[in-house]
Amino acid sequence: MKKITFIGAGSFVFTRNLVRDILTFPAFDDVCITLMDIDEEKLAIVRECVEKINRNGGHHATVVATTDRKEALTGADGVLCTIAVDRTLAKQDVAIPMKYGVDFCVGDTRGVSGIFRALRTWPEMLKLCREIEEYCPKAVFLNYTNPMAILCCGMQMVSDICVTGLCHSVQGTSQMLARWIGADYSDVTYTCAGVNHQAFYIDFKVKGKDAYPAIREAMKDPAIYNEEIVRNELFKHLGYYVTESSGHCSEYVPWFRKRQDLIEKYCWPGTGWNPGYHAMAKGVDHSTRENWKEEYLTFADDPRNLERGSEYAAVIFNAMFGDRTPFEFNGNVRNFGLVDNLPEGACVEVPVLASPNGIEPIHVGKIPPELATLISYTAMAENLAVEGMVTGCKEKIYQACYFDQNAASVLSLDEIRAMVDELFEANKDYLGYMK
Repeated sequence: MKKITFIGAGSFVFTRNLVRDILTFPAFDDVCITLMDIDEEKLAIVRECVEKINRNGGHHATVVATTDRKEALTGADGVLCTIAVDRTLAKQDVAIPMKYGVDFCVGDTRGVSGIFRALRTWPEMLKLCREIEEYCPKAVFLNYTNPMAILCCGMQMVSDICVTGLCHSVQGTSQMLARWIGADYSDVTYTCAGVNHQAFYIDFKVKGKDAYPAIREAMKDPAIYNEEIVRNELFKHLGYYVTESSGHCSEYVPWFRKRQDLIEKYCWPGTGWNPGYHAMAKGVDHSTRENWKEEYLTFADDPRNLERGSEYAAVIFNAMFGDRTPFEFNGNVRNFGLVDNLPEGACVEVPVLASPNGIEPIHVGKIPPELATLISYTAMAENLAVEGMVTGCKEKIYQACYFDQNAASVLSLDEIRAMVDELFEANKDYLGYMK
């Protein structure tokens, strides 16, 4: 019996969908699904939902729920991480910069807000790596916790466990582009490379033919242009399509959120996410929705919800310790000879082959120089953040924040430092390791 463990199982939607996907593989029909969370109320609800998925799908899995991480990890073949450290501070990650005029839509991935989310999360991720080394050293560890690139780079620097990070933006955007041009998704192929949330399709083909001309033609339709304004503007000017939604993208570059007129023109309509202001800045919590528990627990009652989704985690596990069919996906790994014109050692998102031999990144070569210029700026700033996080050096964190393109587009160096001081103060209970 294989054992797959969820750390942070109280992340309702991820756990529900990933369990569903895992159980669709015959090799995992009798898997042991171990759910671990520190919130006993959430854990009980998740367990009930997972048991319904198992039962209604006609599977034979064993479902275990525990608040003991050692118990959850011991003997695991696969580990999935969807933790969040102090969600209440996520509001401050966004609200403090916004007080200084640094506008956000999501604020969980990079830049000033993402860096502090990483700093707050890092001690727990480091502890988790050490526990995997001790209790399940051969496990495949797939991370979904943001900020993806910063955390994955840190973990891969300090540990030899098999770890990579997953994001659904690559496959999600490719499906969107296929829909825009009326293509059958089974005919789509692409090469995608960059960093998490700022990877680009170096090529995008349908039946082996370049599909970019068709995408440019489709963008002339106002409905399609307005669906993803920021991304479509980037495509128009850079010539390649980026993987992450417009709301996220607008935060990573200096062109869209530095003035109110630009925010209203590019970021309020068609952001692909919450327009204008992040829900965290308003203190919104999905669990305050009326009937949300009922909605969650009735998920498995609809047979359509038991069909495999588009997340990669289950397919990767199947390739590595299930039926062992190799699978190629875009994963987050450090750049050692993978993308020739991106910074050495940075965490890049590139094609990766999963098989019984492990996780093997694929050499991409050089990417177009206009993309390398943009992505290198992001990657170098993240390298500073990783160095500060791993070594506990506060000065490196200041420097990483100086190069946040969103912040630098509206603030001076002194103003950024003052903003960072406030963020250090707000997060002080979690940053005792910083000096």
